[in-house]
This record gives sequence, structure tokens and C-alpha cells, in this order.
Amino acid sequence: MSKHIRIDPELDHLVGLIYQGALEPQPWQSALPVLRQALDAQVASLVLRPPTSGDKGVILNSLRPEGAADASPADLADPDDWELRIYREEFFALDPFLNLPPGQVIALEDILPDPELVASDYYLHYLKPINLFHILGVDTLEPGGMLARLRLSRRRSEPSFSERDRELLEYITPHLQRAIQIYAKLNRTTSERDLYAGAVDQLSVATIILDEQGKLLNTNAIAKAMLEEGDGISLKGPHLHIAGRDANGRLQEALHAVITAQQKRETSVVRALSVARGAGRSELGLVVRPVPTSQWSEGQSSPCAAVFISDPDLHDSASQHVLGALFSLTPAEANLAILLARGLSLAESSETQNISQHTARAQLKSIFAKTGVSRQAELVRLILKSVASLG
Repeated sequence: MSKHIRIDPELDHLVGLIYQGALEPQPWQSALPVLRQALDAQVASLVLRPPTSGDKGVILNSLRPEGAADASPADLADPDDWELRIYREEFFALDPFLNLPPGQVIALEDILPDPELVASDYYLHYLKPINLFHILGVDTLEPGGMLARLRLSRRRSEPSFSERDRELLEYITPHLQRAIQIYAKLNRTTSERDLYAGAVDQLSVATIILDEQGKLLNTNAIAKAMLEEGDGISLKGPHLHIAGRDANGRLQEALHAVITAQQKRETSVVRALSVARGAGRSELGLVVRPVPTSQWSEGQSSPCAAVFISDPDLHDSASQHVLGALFSLTPAEANLAILLARGLSLAESSETQNISQHTARAQLKSIFAKTGVSRQAELVRLILKSVASLG
């Protein structure tokens, strides 16, 4: 005998929005207004980073629209609205409704009786001017340490939150906690990706990511400019293309070999080739390698191969300041070292800096003494292998 599962469609919709919130451009912009409506609150607030002295934190607010029926959810409030601004700047330090036991739904009246609340500075100088009184809240703490606070507030003229309101918030709390865990993990992954991508950009390496069919998924800024210029390597539709039938054949064979080995989980293969360009320009160096994947990460349009391209004509972005700090070089010595690392001779470097060769030789001697090398080639290798270009 089959059983029919009865699901409250409005509650199901709310739970879906809570998970969707972790992926939205403005987190929980859809869920907060719906949650505010479900609990008939004047304000629904989600604190993703509590404010501290010198840090305004991250607070998302949904306010009940002024006027008649609360028929449709409104957008999240402007983070510069005065209610939020004065809380972040001043009243967060007076808030008595903090550090709740994680996952436990609590009302402000549970820990601070009404007579004590109305006598407090927090009520007199913050809650009363914005016409709020009843507050229901829950804190969530995800394994990585991210603390989030959800608060629902009503006016003093409205009834306090009922047992049903508490039960509803208790029901959605585990979902909110999981959604915040997803949000925190995505944020950390994005931050790490952006950090590594920025490092690759500063090393002047073009990066192209392809899917399992060799179609373009993503590029960094250097690769985008290189493909748009189309000198040596370009796009034909969504696929990479090198001018010349033989050269393009070698590229396609390399891509096919790497992608096929990746799909079959065979030993990683790396292919390299050079790409000729117009007269007077150095050849590009190109490496194709598989993108590491986990056992469960395969799927259509997933990253499968990475193409790294170096352009010898691009100057490195070594930082004079960082190079000076690494090796105790003066600004003039750091400038000379950078020019030598770019392939200029001592004579060319002195001319570029408008100094005599005698001065340049004296600076080079000082650089050798400070870096512990004795030849120009060793100095160039030391600079190229240093972290100066990441400054």
C-alpha cells in the first residue's frame, strides 16, 4: 500500500531559497524576505560577519515595506541605511543578544525581561528610535569557524513571537546551517582560486581552461588579450587554433592526448610546443596539462585541460619594493637588477636609467655582495626564481 507524503509547498519553497542563498550574487537576497513574511516580522537580519571596532562587518537586512499589505517580498535593504549604519558603528557593542548557543532558537525576552530591556541603553538609544522590541534569533557555527546570526524583529505594538514561530525557526535552522557551510566553503575556494590566478597573472603566464571536448571554458586577462590579438594562437569558435595546418595539427594532437588520458584516468601527460608569430616577435611557449579532478567531479563542461602560454616579449612584473626588501637593495640597485633580469645588458641598463656605466658597474658590484652571487647569469636566475614578481 503506497503512502502519500504531504509537503507544505510554502515551507518547501522557503527551504529551497535558503540553499539557493549560498549561490546568489547577494547572499540570501531571495530567502530573507520570504522568511520575514513567514514569521510576520518587521525586520529579518542575517549577520555573516559580526561588526567590530574598525570593521563594519556584513549584515543583510530585509525590511517590511511601509504601507498596506506585505504582498510581495522586497529587495534587501541598502547596507548604508541609517539603522544598519549606526548599529555597525556604535550599537553592536551594546547588543545584549549575542553569543547564543549554536543552533538554539532563543527570544530576547528569554534572557532579558521586558522591564530590564526598556531600561537599557540598547533599547533607549537604538531599538526604540527604530521602533523594534520583540526579537527572535538563532546562531549557527559551521565547522570552518564561520559564525552567522539570524534575527527576526517585531515592533512593540505587535505580539511577541509564538511557539509556532519558534518551531518554524527551529525547523529551518539545520538547513540554514548547512547552506552557510556551503557558502563558507565556496567563499574559501573562490578566495584560494583568485589568489592563485592572481599569482599566475603576475608571473605573466597566459592561462586557458578547456572542457572535455576541448572547448574554451575560461581564460585569464593575459590569455584573453592574446587570443583577441590572434598573432600565433586564436579561437575558431570555442576551440583553440594555431596558424598553419601542421602547427595546428600538433596543437590538436596534444590537446586530444591530454584530454583522453585525463578521461581514462591514465598517467598524467604533459605536452609542450612552440608557436610561431609574426616577424620580429619571439615564439610563444605553450604547455598543455590535465586539470586535477576528484573522483566525483566529472561532468559535462567541466575543466579538463589547462593550457599555459609564456610570451618572452612580455616583461615580468618584478616589484622594486619587494626585491629591495628581499635582498636589502637600494631602489636604484633594485631597478638595475630588474632590467638585467629582463635581458638587458649592463650598458643598455645604464642607458635606460640615464646613469653612467661606471655607476652601473658599482651598483652591480654592490648587488653581487648583497645577494651572494658573483655572475650576472646567477643574479638573473635568482631574481626570476624569487617572489619579487608576486609583489
